[in-house]
Amino acid sequence: MTRSAHAARYDAVVVGGGHNGLVAAAYLARAGWSVLVVERGEQVGGAAVGRHVFDGVDVRLSAYSYLVSLLPDRIVDDLGLQLTLADRAVASYTATARDGRPGGLLVEREEGAATAASFRELTGSDAEFAGWQRFYGRLATLAEDLAPTLTEPLLAPDVLAGELRDAALWHDLRERPLADVVADHLGDDVVRGVALTDGLIGTFADVHAADGLAGRCFLYHLVGNGTGRWRVPVGGMGAVTDAMARAARSAGAELRTRATVRALEPRPDGVTVHWVDDEGAEAAVDAGVVVCGAAPAVLDALLGRPPADAPSGSQLKVNMVLARLPRLRSGADPVTAFAGTFHVDEAAGQLDAAYDQARAGRLPDAIPFEVYCHSLTDPTVLGPAERAAGFQTLTLFGLHTPAELYRADPAGSREEAVRRVVAQLDAHLEEPLADCLARDTEGRPCLQAASPLDVEAALAMPGGHIFHGDLAWPVARTPEEVGTWGVATAHPRIVAASSGGTVRGGAVSGLGGYAAARSLLGPR
Repeated sequence: MTRSAHAARYDAVVVGGGHNGLVAAAYLARAGWSVLVVERGEQVGGAAVGRHVFDGVDVRLSAYSYLVSLLPDRIVDDLGLQLTLADRAVASYTATARDGRPGGLLVEREEGAATAASFRELTGSDAEFAGWQRFYGRLATLAEDLAPTLTEPLLAPDVLAGELRDAALWHDLRERPLADVVADHLGDDVVRGVALTDGLIGTFADVHAADGLAGRCFLYHLVGNGTGRWRVPVGGMGAVTDAMARAARSAGAELRTRATVRALEPRPDGVTVHWVDDEGAEAAVDAGVVVCGAAPAVLDALLGRPPADAPSGSQLKVNMVLARLPRLRSGADPVTAFAGTFHVDEAAGQLDAAYDQARAGRLPDAIPFEVYCHSLTDPTVLGPAERAAGFQTLTLFGLHTPAELYRADPAGSREEAVRRVVAQLDAHLEEPLADCLARDTEGRPCLQAASPLDVEAALAMPGGHIFHGDLAWPVARTPEEVGTWGVATAHPRIVAASSGGTVRGGAVSGLGGYAAARSLLGPR
């Protein structure tokens, strides 16, 4: 393979400069391929970017995705990514109100006496904590066994099962409703809800269904790097994709932004890529192969295929900057409570009620959501003046608000969803959240919300679905797929690299881009 700056033909053109596209570009360029990355936005990074959202407020917010778990150390090491991922001091805190008394369930990152005492206070005995430890102990074993397979060719399901120490849990997650698997270990409504939320992040699913949708989402949230630990990228999510972009550029890949691909023209010997820049100028380039980091629905459109049903995202994302952390009615230290994932209205029964209302076409009366403060773990996202003033970030992620609920009145529905989650959070605070928000230069509160429709408009992500579609089990789906990388498309000269286009895509993992590159480069 040869590398040539501004070539008329490249060995590979990567469509989409998100994290998967950048990972694929870096691997291919390091192998000596000539590579061009074409990205529609003003910067590469896709959903994993950091931005100054509020005028006059020097805070870099992770605008869309906000934590890292599935990015394998293997990719970090292979590409020499200069990246620091920090552990949060607390795993989670769940705000509760029982018999009119405010409280909370604390789960430490390293579960100890405080966690045990918190379970005991909530449930009245030590049995629930024992069930929790048993369940997550089993999940830890599964994660240790499963994570290394994510960077190898696909195995058949039965072959993988034979290599697992807890094949029974693997079977249950794949064949039984997630709610039943959780209920085998946990009995308290609040505690079961804390576990179930990992099956619903970015996924509109019925946890009582045996369709595997919630189970697949749950699995991906628990297996990252063999630990399932969700870590904070120092410098924000933009630091992750900035490191990937540096790796690609340093290996010789060209990165072109503000270039919107309009069509792909595959032939037996290559693919012509047509795009327009932000001034409307048309351009085209030939590639030996195309690596598509865009969603499968986008790839269909680029190939002129009839439009498939677009996926539907289900999340509400709210970015905030606070002048101070709010006090809690439970009396818990807000520095502890907000350092991890702070759950609100995510008990198992509340998740069910919200799902039923959303499925019926209604915005849930109580939207299950979680919030977390990035700046408690990584104060570098705050400017010097903001840090000195005690500012903090707050990220809110709401569940069970599918895109369809916003279509009739996008702005009004988003505003109503924000009103509800703020009121729900206020129910656990000693002071209104509004009193704690910082203000921009115009005196406006530092709160920005995005529905799935907003995500779709900003990122060309169909339906605003953060995974580009339903997640897949990380195994071969057919006998023919065994031993492959799960990136094939209908055209041999086009390989997928996106979350939804690859078997093991999903979240900020780079696994889609890694698999695309490995499929093209062959065995090591």
